[in-house]
Parts: sequence; C-alpha cells; structure tokens
Amino acid sequence: MTQTPPYQVTDPATGEVTETFSFATDAEVAEALAAATEAFAAWRLRPVAERSAIVKRIAELFTERAADLAALISKEMGKRPAQAVGEAEFCTDIFNYYADSGPGLIADKPLPGHDTARVEYRPVGPVLGVMPWNYPYYQVARFAAPNLIVGNTVILKHAENCPTSALAIAQIMKDAGVPDGVYINLFATHEQVAAAIADPRLRGVSLTGSERAGTAVAETAGRNLKKVVLELGGSDPYIILDTDDVSAAAKTAWITRMENVGQACNSNKRMIVMDDVYDDFVAALVKRAAAMSPRQPGDDSPRSYSPMVSRKAAENLLAQVQDAVSKGATLHVGGTLDDGKGAYFAPAVLTGVTPEMRAYREELFGPVAVVYKVSADDEAVQLANVVDFGLGGAVWSTDEERAVNVAEQLEVGMANVNTPAGEGADLPFGGTKRSGFGRELGPLGIDEFVNKRLFYVEK
Repeated sequence: MTQTPPYQVTDPATGEVTETFSFATDAEVAEALAAATEAFAAWRLRPVAERSAIVKRIAELFTERAADLAALISKEMGKRPAQAVGEAEFCTDIFNYYADSGPGLIADKPLPGHDTARVEYRPVGPVLGVMPWNYPYYQVARFAAPNLIVGNTVILKHAENCPTSALAIAQIMKDAGVPDGVYINLFATHEQVAAAIADPRLRGVSLTGSERAGTAVAETAGRNLKKVVLELGGSDPYIILDTDDVSAAAKTAWITRMENVGQACNSNKRMIVMDDVYDDFVAALVKRAAAMSPRQPGDDSPRSYSPMVSRKAAENLLAQVQDAVSKGATLHVGGTLDDGKGAYFAPAVLTGVTPEMRAYREELFGPVAVVYKVSADDEAVQLANVVDFGLGGAVWSTDEERAVNVAEQLEVGMANVNTPAGEGADLPFGGTKRSGFGRELGPLGIDEFVNKRLFYVEK
C-alpha cells in the first residue's frame, strides 16, 4: 500500500499543511528510468571539462538563489534562516569542489611497475538518491555533484516533506544547462523506489536516512546486486577530557548540539565529561538551555530555538526523554513540548542515563544534551564505543597527544580532536557499524559509483 500523506509542505511551527503534491505515477517512474538511461549514453561521452563547466554553473546558482532557497526549507522543516542560507551556500562549495577537483580525481591512474597498465574511472549509469529532510540541499549536493562529474545520470527521490526545495534544485539543474534526463526529480512512493532499485537499468542507490529506511533499501539493493551507499543515524560521543575554560567548552558543545535543533546525524548526542569538570559543565549547559525561547517568524536570534521538523518527531523525542526520567534519569531543564499542533520542543539537559533506558542506545534526534560522567580515559572510550552507531566523534583536551590517543580508539568513521567536526567539501563524510557504509564528499565521495576499470596492454 502506498504511504500517506502525499508530498506536502507542513509548517512545523503550526502544523498547517500549506502545499500538497501528488505522488508520481508508475508510468512517470518508468519514463524517468527510460530518460535517465537514454541521457546517460550521451552524458557519459561529454568531455569532463564540459560536465565540469555545467557543475560550476550549478554552484553559482546555489549562492545566487540562497535567500529564496532558504525561505523554502525554513517553511518545510523549520530551519533557522541564517542556517538555511548557510546550507545553500555550502552547496556552492561542494559543486565547486567537484567541478575543480573532480576531473583530476577521476583521471586515469598508472599502476606502479607496469608501463602499460592503468586504472580508469568510468561512469556506471543511472543512480538513485533517496534523500532526507534535515539538510534538504546539502544532502542532495554531496550525492549529485560527484555523480554528474563522473558522467552518471541522477534520479532524485527527496523526503516527502521537502517537495518545494526538491523542485527548486531541479530548476537549478535545468537553468545551469544540465541536459534533460541527466537529473530527474521524482516524487516516488516507497514501493516505486523498491521497483526502481530492482530495475536492471538502475546501477546504484545512495540513501541518507534512518536505520529502518537503510535496512529496506539495502535489502532490495542486495537482492538485485546493486551497489548501495548508506549514511544512517548516529549517536556521536563528544569527550571532554579536560579544559582550561569550562564555560567556553560548554558553549561550543551547546552550539554544536543545537545546530539544526539537534537534528543532525553527526551531532554530539552523548557528551562524556571527566568528573573534575562535570558539575560545572552541566551547570553551564543548563544555564544556556534555560535562556532559550521559541523562535517566532522573522526572529533569527541565537537564543531562540526553531520547531523540530514535525509534531510526530517531537512527540517521539518526548517519549524517549520521559522513558529516561521514569527510570531514574535527571532532567535538569526543558524536555517539554508546547501544546497545540506545533513542534517546539524545549531544549533539554539530561544526566544519569543508564543502560536500561532508551536514551542510552537510541539516537535522540532533537535538542537534548545527554551528559555522562567518567573518571578515566579508558572509561570514556568504553562508553563512547558501547552503542551500535559509529558515525563521528570528538575528543577535547589541552594535551593534544592525550586527545589523539583517545580519538584513535573511537569506532567511528570520522574522529576529531579539539573540534566538533572536521567539515568541508574536500573532507570525506561517512560512518561504520549501524551508521552505514560508503563515503560522500572529498576524494572518496567520487569513488562510490564508478567502474574502476583495469586497462592493461600486453607488450
């Protein structure tokens, strides 16, 4: 049965549905696969310099239209205006990186010791991106940019609550000169996604989303022998070994946690703090959380918080917090959900979380800082690695060697020292364990959907 409701814009501040779009028909899905396959034949043969020039124009348009693009996602999923503009502009960096560096990254690579052997990077065909709502532009950019440079064609299935931003991206592609069939936006159902993955013309699929969605896509892809890249959830450890300034450390940790109202896969969802600074650190977080108020239309103050993406998401987070409190955790501040249909969840600080609580192992995808107290480096490492996720992690210390030693032991795809995260178009992003597999961005991001062909000539 097709999922309901259809693609629609629901203002998370009020719960009001403002726009609705129909699902694609099965005939439209078939037409998209046919068009992407036909376009691939010509697109793959275009000189990479020509593909790069088009991608360069895509980059320019994201900045030129940043304000309009930002307004769309502020309405769709509640993103703070300044962060929404920043997200659109970061897409410019991503498309520019692949336009500038991509041709070199996919150039033939001679094999040492063999004068007539090389590895060639060749496109594979149409690929499908199944994208999430929390970063409606950035997530698409990191999937689409390298594939367009390689010479693949792209079919994009966006989140059901992001139809207007999905259409805006498609318009940018068209205006930048991307040929028909090379980038196709499709308001597909879950069943249509599964059917597309099974179609022999589709050569790969990349999904960013929940474990549940990743499991379903990976199962279908595996059954049909399709390459798949998964970027799933995370419960990243953020380890404070020591600090000269507890207030500054708490400020950085809190700003990081409140990015996108806590709705980021690699957010610092578990703060692991040494006992000698723990009490002051928690007190500083509580002070910051208590000072925040719901963001009203037109407000972009850093002391205001946006609504979460939906009332349902906020209710799910509330249930996780209430489960922890009912089992003995301490809720210091926040953790309440406004009455009505909106999705304003008061930023919270939670301590005393233990293994029998949902919050210990589940991802808290919202504005809740969970803080743990530890008394030794090895205890911090053990706690950091206890969950099934392995996306990113950060370690802080005035002693860099100590922090590096701890960071090297983290079971994650991205380990950081004295910074919340190393981020940039040129830095790979991805995880391990149940956070998924494969990489996006940087030199590794262009490797995923290519045929790395050995070409050997016997002399």
